[in-house]
Amino acid sequence: MVLLSCGHSSQDSDVKQKVPNPPSQTFQSPVDYEISLAGNFGEPRPNHFHGGIDIKTEGREGKHIYAIADGYVSRITMGLFGFGNAVYITHPTGQTSVYCHLKAFSPRIKAALRRYQYRHETCIADARLTPLDVPVSQGQFIALSGNTGHSTAPHLHLELHDTRTWEMLDPYPYLNHYIADTVAPQAHGLMAVPQSEADYFNESSRKQTFGIASHHIDRRFTAWGRVGFALWANDYMQGSYNHYGIHETILNVDGHQVFRSLVDSIPVSLNRMVNSWGDYDHWLHYHTWYIKSFAEPGNTLPMLKTDSQRGVVTFNEERDYQLEYILHDYKGNEARYTFTVTGRAPVTTSASADTAAPTALSALFRWNQTNSFSLPGMQLIVPYGLLTSDIHIRPTVNRRPGYLSDAYSFSPTSLPLVGDAEISIFARTDNYDTDSLLFAEADPTKFYISCNGKFSGGSYERGWVSGRIRELASTCLLEYDDCPPDVRPLSLTAGRLLLALSDRQSGISTFKAWVDGRFVVFDAVEKTSNVVCHLSETPIKPTGKSHHLKFMATDNRHNTREFEADFIY
Repeated sequence: MVLLSCGHSSQDSDVKQKVPNPPSQTFQSPVDYEISLAGNFGEPRPNHFHGGIDIKTEGREGKHIYAIADGYVSRITMGLFGFGNAVYITHPTGQTSVYCHLKAFSPRIKAALRRYQYRHETCIADARLTPLDVPVSQGQFIALSGNTGHSTAPHLHLELHDTRTWEMLDPYPYLNHYIADTVAPQAHGLMAVPQSEADYFNESSRKQTFGIASHHIDRRFTAWGRVGFALWANDYMQGSYNHYGIHETILNVDGHQVFRSLVDSIPVSLNRMVNSWGDYDHWLHYHTWYIKSFAEPGNTLPMLKTDSQRGVVTFNEERDYQLEYILHDYKGNEARYTFTVTGRAPVTTSASADTAAPTALSALFRWNQTNSFSLPGMQLIVPYGLLTSDIHIRPTVNRRPGYLSDAYSFSPTSLPLVGDAEISIFARTDNYDTDSLLFAEADPTKFYISCNGKFSGGSYERGWVSGRIRELASTCLLEYDDCPPDVRPLSLTAGRLLLALSDRQSGISTFKAWVDGRFVVFDAVEKTSNVVCHLSETPIKPTGKSHHLKFMATDNRHNTREFEADFIY
């Protein structure tokens, strides 16, 4: 059994503390009480890194949020990127802070958003402002905390970006003096990953995991060939039951550093590469992240530093190898874990981790090239840069006679890509039958690719429809949408116009509204499919008389529904 460690405070003999290098400037706290974190920067999540820090708001909404530094409001959004209501403040020091999941904006910021929407006649809440529109001072009230967007509990999600490159930066160092932490990281499990069928750990070429119970190891392991290691570990803070990602991880072999990760900045374009650094397949099955102490050949995360073998350890001598993990949080709290691996050629060979014979539909995709795969009526193109290691795809085809296309999938298990690949499917319009009506004269603009039931684009050319795919285990097929969205009135009284929007096929794209011929803003209602217009925030004056509403909703295949109604206001 591997004996690594449970978490210890910085006073423990096995836990040390180093002093980090602080940034050249510090910012004010965004809240007026002691900061307690629910999440830190760079935590692994499915398909993305956690791009900021989550500050607790005492379990409720409505806490005052303040600008962390001088600057100006450069952007205001509602309902974008899972942020809910969000304010972006650009600072003269070269950073932009982003405050997310807000309940409400300050009156000044809300007014700037509305001016932008009415000037551009758009219900999409994405206002881009100039330095003169809404300047702010450090400590100025900007919003109330909330639970909007992809948030499961009230909190403030605070991000910090390099304004020029939009690289994600860790806000922790800039707010370091507001955060108390004397608790070291804690490791829970070790994973050994033989790199091929000819490499062994404990005489097996399969990936293996081991629980961790102590800083020091009593049992020795055996290995032969090339083996990578991964660690399941969390950071902790006093007074909180939450756990956090590891700021710095170092792996030494015989006193020489072979791997180091320092999670202080992450390019947004490499967000999905978290699936390569973490063992994504293990997370899908057990919801725990083992973070690799080696880099797959196509992993280009700049925060990973490795030796010439990319952190993979070669065991090719019959002797003891001494391995040591060193973990740090930003405060410098440190924990070390040591174990011994004995180099020894295996006595017996184990079954391969994947002994299945190649199927009739299979292909090897290389990480360092553009890959393609074709079947009658389908083509998949995965450009260079979307894979971090070689993979085997095993496509399956679900025959669908009488429909526009068959259904295609490329892996029985999850295979996420770093970015968008292209899938093209041929439209069988001569074979399409809906309610016993042949569909030979279909409108090409109404075709689209559906992957796992979600709209994935659809450009038509000479019978082929092309769309996007990011998960090769998705089931993709061709759909046709010539039906407009549904619009239903829920409330047209008391100064509030509330409508329900729905679309069962390609999904809602945009909507727009007018009252008595004048444009009015409708906002999406958080965590529902409804939209609402508060007439007191519009140019429409209450007269006690009848007014006329015209509302238009358009889906992703350009089908438009017009809804009209009269109401008293």
